[in-house]
Amino acid sequence: MSDTIAAIATGAVVSAVGIVRVSGSSALTVADSVFCATNGVRLKDVECRKMYYGEIKGQGDGSCLDLCLCTVSRAPNSYTGEDTVEFHCHGSLVILTEVLQTLFKHGVRQALPGEFTKRAFLNGRMDLTQAEAVIDLIEAETPVIAKNAVGQLRGAVGIKLDSLYTQLVDIMSHFHAVIDYPDEDIDEFEIKNYLAKLHNIKDELQQMLDTHERGKILKDGIPTAIIGRPNTGKSSLLNALLGYERAIVTDVAGTTRDTIEEKVLVGNVLLRLIDTAGLRHTNDEIEKLGVERTLAVLSGSGLVLLVLDGSEPLICEDYDALRSIPPDIPKIAVVNKSDLPAVLEDSELSGLGIKYCSVSALSGEGLSSLDEEIQNLFPMFERLFEHEGLNLQGHNALGGLITNVRQAEAISRALHSLVSAINALTDSVTPDAVLSDIEITLTAIGEITGKTIREDIVSRIFERFCVGK
Repeated sequence: MSDTIAAIATGAVVSAVGIVRVSGSSALTVADSVFCATNGVRLKDVECRKMYYGEIKGQGDGSCLDLCLCTVSRAPNSYTGEDTVEFHCHGSLVILTEVLQTLFKHGVRQALPGEFTKRAFLNGRMDLTQAEAVIDLIEAETPVIAKNAVGQLRGAVGIKLDSLYTQLVDIMSHFHAVIDYPDEDIDEFEIKNYLAKLHNIKDELQQMLDTHERGKILKDGIPTAIIGRPNTGKSSLLNALLGYERAIVTDVAGTTRDTIEEKVLVGNVLLRLIDTAGLRHTNDEIEKLGVERTLAVLSGSGLVLLVLDGSEPLICEDYDALRSIPPDIPKIAVVNKSDLPAVLEDSELSGLGIKYCSVSALSGEGLSSLDEEIQNLFPMFERLFEHEGLNLQGHNALGGLITNVRQAEAISRALHSLVSAINALTDSVTPDAVLSDIEITLTAIGEITGKTIREDIVSRIFERFCVGK
């Protein structure tokens, strides 16, 4: 990390302000060569984290590229842990690119995706859970997930795992003493006392792992299948919920042949809407494939919206569609086309045995009632939102939810080996066997926080990042 890197930190979009970030051992020297403060002060003499107004000079003729603000953060008290300079320029991509090219001519190189945050991790400014929280925060699609990511950025997961890691290291030191000094009079009863501590650590890890399923739903959205017979308005409902024309809508039955997937926020509930092919018996081979895909989507859904045509009586295909929904999946009958004369009566709809509401995908009438029904089905989103003020180290508070598959997999491995250690200790197996299982547990926990650094894991994590962060 001896080289100095730079990137446009505000992305490739036109905006009022654009930021070019520079980090590395020569950041101050290079920045001093291209920036001239109006008050004449040199960057090596400026106060940290204070804005200075001036101009950036181009390479060659020294002409002014832009009038901007400049701020300096010196190592180790910067985001990356290195000397860092930021130029807050006007948000023209032409200007930002010219500033970047000027820096390159002074020996700075283009930063790779996530390289600023990777340097922050390697320089000890954050652990891996905090680094992953950065990209989760950038990509957050709901307020709940954003707040959970902020909690993890503040150390909610890392602090808890560090505590468990330290406790296991203490236990290991005692077992090493038993193995390395067999002639010493080390109380066996004291070793047995570690069972209670190991059980406590196991319970803590299990509680963390148990949050993953909820965390995954909160982050990725509830897979929501929109089903029904052809021409009930499934694609129209998708478009109405999204607020724009995503799916093709025609009067021709069977227009939708494949699944279409989009996310939408309903209150605090994130839905992953899946528009499906109409369910009916058909001789069309392509349409048959669409029906098969619809049935496959149903099995993995967390919510089903059964779209019915309120301007027509129920037919066999409506009942077949209802029967195709697995019984344990939440479902709502969406009675569409309320803008047309109603034919379906409440008594007939009540006989379906599921919640229902009337909407018009064409006009938007009734969509607020549908939103309310959906939110009532998933109160955990609201409860988590209300828990914002809780201690972020708590498992049930925002920040304590495991939303990351890599972290969940490592916790699962840690649990498995820890259970083996507990069983070995209970069965009075030799200390070296117990020690081996505890070491595996430590390695797995270390992978989560970065104490056990594996280059392939680190590379995969930062590949997700955008350039400039």
